[in-house]
Amino acid sequence: MRLIRRSDVKSKAAVLHHQPGKWEITEVEIDPPRQDELLIRVVAAGLCHSDDHVATGDLPFAGTPVAGGHEGAGIVEEVGPNTPGWSVGDHVVLSFLPACGLCRWCASGMQNLCDNGWGILAGTRLDGSFRMASDAGPVRQMAGISTFSQWSTVSVLSAIKCAEDIPLDLACLTSCGVGTGWGSAVNSAEVAPGHVVIVMGVGGIGMNAVQGATHAGATVLIAVDPVELKRTKALQMGATHAVATMEEATDIARSFTNGQGADSCIVCVGVTTGDHIAQGVESIRKAGICVLTGLGRAADDVSIPISARHLTLFQKRIQGSLFGASNPTRDIPLMLDLYRQGRLKLDELISHRYPLDQVNDGYADMHAGANIRGVIVHEH
Repeated sequence: MRLIRRSDVKSKAAVLHHQPGKWEITEVEIDPPRQDELLIRVVAAGLCHSDDHVATGDLPFAGTPVAGGHEGAGIVEEVGPNTPGWSVGDHVVLSFLPACGLCRWCASGMQNLCDNGWGILAGTRLDGSFRMASDAGPVRQMAGISTFSQWSTVSVLSAIKCAEDIPLDLACLTSCGVGTGWGSAVNSAEVAPGHVVIVMGVGGIGMNAVQGATHAGATVLIAVDPVELKRTKALQMGATHAVATMEEATDIARSFTNGQGADSCIVCVGVTTGDHIAQGVESIRKAGICVLTGLGRAADDVSIPISARHLTLFQKRIQGSLFGASNPTRDIPLMLDLYRQGRLKLDELISHRYPLDQVNDGYADMHAGANIRGVIVHEH
């Protein structure tokens, strides 16, 4: 195993200095990797809504400053001491959820719930140490990986090797958005051949729920979004219908099910509210599943206006879904193989590519409904 040493690596990073706030391009210093760590030259990073939730303050972080980015891919440039199985030059997708393989959840096939995941919003290693710093002091890392930085030191628990023939600006999408949406349909909604499925919100996550439901055999797939661009794209990605409101979607679902409703509704709205969840529950049949994938504002997530009696008597289920109930070490390679086979669309998800210093422009485009997924392509 060839090792290189890159002490005192300087990197440009998009850093949030306050919550709420805007991303600011800041020079940070990257620590060399310790045992079971890798120094990554980040090639590309997806502009996921979760980072925007941190910037707006909707998703409280343990502290600031924090270097953003939890969806990305890159190349190993240095391997920590006593870290077998890794080589300089390895291409990797960085999973925002670490997977230790040893805890109860990993051993049960639920890597997305790995006990190490508690650090996603802490920004430190498990021992409380940091791997980034600026002139002002330590800088936290979003999900321990900070893909909005040109360079990042990460735990091997967050790195998944990928084939070198897959462009990293496409592979990075499997780091969060693709797996979250695809798994929400395949795993959490338990979509099966012949099912009628509603996907509420078809941005960077929901568009992949459309792909997942298609792969799982849904015969009626209704995409719901107020943005015409997204409705049009959803039809290209496998949806059979695309409408602007849940009222329309529910009527369509009932027309195919003798008035009973969809088998499942997958809620992927960028800022999810209790009303969205209630609409999802209302749209499904007896024993149907409403999958909650989108995040809401922390201050608003304690109330869902549904009838407990209705939930009980019709035996409906509200199912939370973190990373689409996926296992990163299994499902990221699986999704990349599906792409290589031409069965999973990645190129079509990217609306715009941005240099790092346009990160705020990318999020402005997301809010304007101009992006399915924006991607930062780093310059080195």
